[in-house]
Amino acid sequence: MGIKVGIIGCGSITKIRHAPEYSANPYVDEIVFYDRNLDRSEAMAAMFGGTVVQSVDELFADPGIVAISDCSSNEYHHVFSTQALLSGKHVLCEKPISLTIEYAREILDAQKKSGKKLMVDHNQRFTRAHQKAREIIVSGDLGNVLTFRTAFGHSGPEAWGINKTNSTWFFKKERSGFGVGGDLGIHKIDLLHYLLDDEIVQVSAFQGALHKVDENGEPIEVCDNLVCSLATKKGRLGNAAFSWTYYGEEDNSTIVYCEKGIMKIYHNEEYQLEIIMRSGEKINYQLEAIQTNDNQTNSGVIDAFIDSIRLNKEPIVTGEDALKSLKVILGIMEAAETKQVITIEKETLFYK
Repeated sequence: MGIKVGIIGCGSITKIRHAPEYSANPYVDEIVFYDRNLDRSEAMAAMFGGTVVQSVDELFADPGIVAISDCSSNEYHHVFSTQALLSGKHVLCEKPISLTIEYAREILDAQKKSGKKLMVDHNQRFTRAHQKAREIIVSGDLGNVLTFRTAFGHSGPEAWGINKTNSTWFFKKERSGFGVGGDLGIHKIDLLHYLLDDEIVQVSAFQGALHKVDENGEPIEVCDNLVCSLATKKGRLGNAAFSWTYYGEEDNSTIVYCEKGIMKIYHNEEYQLEIIMRSGEKINYQLEAIQTNDNQTNSGVIDAFIDSIRLNKEPIVTGEDALKSLKVILGIMEAAETKQVITIEKETLFYK
């Protein structure tokens, strides 16, 4: 028997990722859409096949729905993901898991109480180049990681959002919370934790609303650029840049500098992973192109989520993983605002 899923929020992430990937998954046979704007959910149902509900409570009350994707805007994640878990549904929550540590803990408490799966959509873990890079780092073939740098930038969410205007919720502080930090930055923080098998423990940062304006032509309330320095638990040092003002081409690249050589990820269109050994030897891997706003292929996220339910295994990105990344982004935002070096507090997870 196939799995019936619900989707909360019918914006671009649903249209481009969740709905098509559920449709393509052989174990999913029905999708139910909810959006507070009924026209949007009806458009998704028409495009992908499926049904529409008028209220989010109908999704939670439907005993046939096994899993829910929470694709609402950031400020609602803790509301919808918590309710979905407590109503007995497995949940795939968009990132960031929430806007505060307290709200993230609400979701984690609900997951613990319900016993259902909770996965958070930090999709950079799923690309073949990142998985291969982690494999090489863990193998020790390049020796210890010493330093790293990463970037994630494109021309901004106003071109990606469903309504294609500067009124996008990404530009509103009370809704997006962290601007480019919560949109792009948190992806790379999770990636660094995954790639390096390590945790970021100290940060410093600068931020600015350098170029983006809202629907009234005023500078946006959140940062469109964020640069930071990072120190990890294992003593690695690195830097990261996140931007909504890369006008020309996207950058989604990472370089890891090790004792025996350098690893470049998504620097070269032809070779997604390049190794330059200390001896000068070069090893190139052709794996797959990185997802960009203009090049959307199956991310593997939905398939992994469905497999975690079907095979009863731990999701690839847990709520705890997402909370660690959220804490780092909150630390980076605090560092940028206070112009101080911030130490990320060690999480002691507690459950009610």
